Amino acid sequence: MENKQFTLEDQSLLEELLLHRRDVRGNNFLSDPISDEIIDKLLQAASMAPSVGFSQPWEFVLIRDAEIKQQVADNFAAENKKAANAFSDDKQQRYQQLKLEGILEAPLNIAVFYKPSVKPVLGQNSMLEAGEYSVVCAIQNIWLMARAMNIGLGWVSILNPEEIKQILNAPTENKLVAYLCLGYVKTFYDRPELEKKRWEKRKTIRSVVYSEGYP
Repeated sequence: MENKQFTLEDQSLLEELLLHRRDVRGNNFLSDPISDEIIDKLLQAASMAPSVGFSQPWEFVLIRDAEIKQQVADNFAAENKKAANAFSDDKQQRYQQLKLEGILEAPLNIAVFYKPSVKPVLGQNSMLEAGEYSVVCAIQNIWLMARAMNIGLGWVSILNPEEIKQILNAPTENKLVAYLCLGYVKTFYDRPELEKKRWEKRKTIRSVVYSEGYP
């Protein structure tokens, strides 16, 4: 529809989705499968994301196979040990108590890749990373559509991207942007889990906004 307009009720619903979106961990996933119809809807939502030069530089690998998931989970375990060492003693103990992924528990994993174009892309000459930013927009679309369908999503970033590429036989030129775990959940928390566990506090808008440049 040309010049589609939205109502205040529509705006309120979007605000609710944004407010209640969560990063879901393995201790909260149910084993119930996600139907192909719903997966198609999530991927259609991804395909509607904005992209630099309308390049649509995303590719998705759907993973349900237990052996592949186990290989990815083993990679996470190795990388997670390294990651814990980045924190001080007190925070390191707290870190080790956190459940930071749901690779094995989630019925569906999706690896999201950036595929560079072999030809020039409108708008990507000065900022090459705009292609990867486009893929992130697609991921956010999946996240919001999943939440609208009462499906949980967790983004696992504690992985070695090159090793994940090998596990999934990804093309050399492709770049892993995200590894997502999706499934129905026991509950959606009222606040982000890391906020509830006092790992970090939510920043106020005033603390991150400047006028006409930085001071």
